[in-house]
Amino acid sequence: RVARELVHQSQRVASHVVGHMFGVRWNPHGIAHCKWIRIAINAHFARVNQTLRALEQVRAQSEPKHLDALLAFAARAWRKPLTPQQRGELLAYYRQMRESSGLTHEEAIRDSLVSILMSPDFAYRIDLLSTLAPIEPLDDHALASRLSFFLWSSPPDSALLRLANQRRLRQPAVLAAEVRRMLKDERARRFSTEFAGNWLDFRRFEQHNAVDRQRFPSFDSDLRSAMFEEPVRMLDHVIRSGAPLLDLLYGDYTFVNPVLAKHYGMPTNLAGWSRIDGASQYGRGGLLPMAVFLTQNSPGLRTSPVKRGYWVAKRLLGEVIPPPPASVPELPQDEAKADKPLREMLAQHRANPACAGCHARFDSFGLVFEGYGPIGEARTVDLAGRNIDMGAAFPGGIEGTGLAGLRQYIRDHRQTDFLNQFCRKLLAYSLGRSLLLSDEITIDHMRRRLVASNYRFAALVETIVTSPQFLKKRGVPHESD
Repeated sequence: RVARELVHQSQRVASHVVGHMFGVRWNPHGIAHCKWIRIAINAHFARVNQTLRALEQVRAQSEPKHLDALLAFAARAWRKPLTPQQRGELLAYYRQMRESSGLTHEEAIRDSLVSILMSPDFAYRIDLLSTLAPIEPLDDHALASRLSFFLWSSPPDSALLRLANQRRLRQPAVLAAEVRRMLKDERARRFSTEFAGNWLDFRRFEQHNAVDRQRFPSFDSDLRSAMFEEPVRMLDHVIRSGAPLLDLLYGDYTFVNPVLAKHYGMPTNLAGWSRIDGASQYGRGGLLPMAVFLTQNSPGLRTSPVKRGYWVAKRLLGEVIPPPPASVPELPQDEAKADKPLREMLAQHRANPACAGCHARFDSFGLVFEGYGPIGEARTVDLAGRNIDMGAAFPGGIEGTGLAGLRQYIRDHRQTDFLNQFCRKLLAYSLGRSLLLSDEITIDHMRRRLVASNYRFAALVETIVTSPQFLKKRGVPHESD
């Protein structure tokens, strides 16, 4: 009715305007004497009226389709088929918005979408909790979600959901094939970012502001972002190319863009991010000498063998070291103003029996990195102009120098610790919980599969996703338990 009235009013106004333009006389009812003008105006507004009526009809016919799309969206957002009760509740909510609240179709659809996204089914992984039994198998849709959040940090795609709908996802061969497909997908990069960021503790580095920009003007936002990206690309390469996991420690290559290449003293004529082989000639290769870790574990105006060594011992080798006592004396903040090298100050610190036990476990790992400055730049003298000494006596009295010495020490004496740490971190990440004593059997199986597969990452993932821990969920303990 409103549309028709608008058309009629527009006809009258248009007639007046056109008549005025052509100097046409008007009768008292506002109708032009010029017949051809009246015919053209009527034809135009007839078409407008017809278009409006067609749009109204299409809109009315589309509302049921919008509701079907709303239900499909809810199933996608909640990562499982809707139950009849859930479908009824969503449609009832929409109708309530239309009938009781007086909302338009678009407004009611918008509010319904908000209710879907505010639901616990979307915001939480409640499919991993059970209140019926201490331990019970995951259904296929819950398994699809667990697998997708593990490897892609996102809800399952249509291929996973299709297998879940067919109840085939739990079959070992199907599950292994999906793992291989997902690891080759671009979305596997999300795993590299999330898992590596948690395991190696650099996920907040893009907000790192401890560096003195006046003393180190080359450390800008572009360099900081490139530092963050390097370990992500390294792990992503190992995962998706099938390279041995040990390349993370011993690989003689890394990934840089022109900004990071300049920082490392490498050729900068690169087309974006590129793999650089023979990185050892620049003092790089693998995770250990990456600038992101060296910078993050430096106070700003000096290096920190303690923090760098502690990072190696805890993050890579899995050592559990108690926090330092509150009475630990502070080292000078500015290396350029220190009256002696950090090596000598740390030696005095280790002379205290209360400190020697812990520092003997990791200081040497940090001293080998003294050839890298506070922002991970290669150097031969410290900020005070003193020559660098990268020699160290590792635990057990084993001598080594620099990055090559640390790598050799790990290869000969601590490689099993590294592999064990990686397996433990990966299993905990996949399950979204701390490890239990009962998980040790799976960890042992992971290590054996890893060695048998020439250290391929996919073998670890296949072992995890076919394990009882991954295929089942734990219930909420009862008061009587």
